[in-house]
Amino acid sequence: MNNQNNNTIEMLDNDYLPTPVKILDKKIESGDTFGLKLDWHINHEPGQFIQVSIPGIGEAPISISSYSEEYVEINIRKVGNVTNALFELEKGDEVLVRGPYGKGYPMQDITGNDLIFIGGGCGVAPLKGVIEYVEKHKEKYGKVTLFLGYRSPGDILFQYKHKDWEKHFVLNVSVDSVPTKSCYSGSVGFITKAIQKAKLTQEKKIVFMCGPPIMMEKTIEILKKKGFYDDQIYISEEKLMYCAFGLCCHCMDKGSLTCLDGPVFRYDDIVRAREE
Repeated sequence: MNNQNNNTIEMLDNDYLPTPVKILDKKIESGDTFGLKLDWHINHEPGQFIQVSIPGIGEAPISISSYSEEYVEINIRKVGNVTNALFELEKGDEVLVRGPYGKGYPMQDITGNDLIFIGGGCGVAPLKGVIEYVEKHKEKYGKVTLFLGYRSPGDILFQYKHKDWEKHFVLNVSVDSVPTKSCYSGSVGFITKAIQKAKLTQEKKIVFMCGPPIMMEKTIEILKKKGFYDDQIYISEEKLMYCAFGLCCHCMDKGSLTCLDGPVFRYDDIVRAREE
């Protein structure tokens, strides 16, 4: 009995209890999005998420947008009480965190393949962590192509990374529309059109995707017309997760718990669950 109690306490210490960490840096990414760099040393898979909280206000699940042993970066959109409160924090302040949670991208199982990243809006954030993983393990993968779409030039994330990405990868950035009196000179149009025009074949390819549901649905349709199979496509689903342990079942969908079985799913598993 004592051993069982000790194991329970250890689990609580490791998994349930938030840890205070210091904010090393803060970046304003767009009008409603910002990034925090945390002094937190954890082992995690690309694509996993953490829980971030402020006492007296609440807790929010946020994807890890980096891959480093020295720190953790998260990208946050101001959409509610918790995220707005996080925005008020500055470099040197502390925030409570716990995790990491969920299943990330199976990077060890897909070595030797060309990689295609497709991100829309805030969905680019979790993909950034995977891209950074690939940067550190270039020898394990083939050609890497990025398709990143945003609503407007002011919504483009991680512009400071674009020069590095252009050196190592094929980078495609597009915006849906450009406001009047804008200095933007890049591609204009839905990112799905860029994917449709691209000469993509399915041989030895793996696709990583995260973004608005409608974008992912249309992109999957395009990829399948190009010959891609469901088991070549991985998507990151963004559902509101509360406990991160499968206890509250708030993120359950078709029998799967996003916090445990995801947030990364292979698309053929999603199709199979819909058919059951």
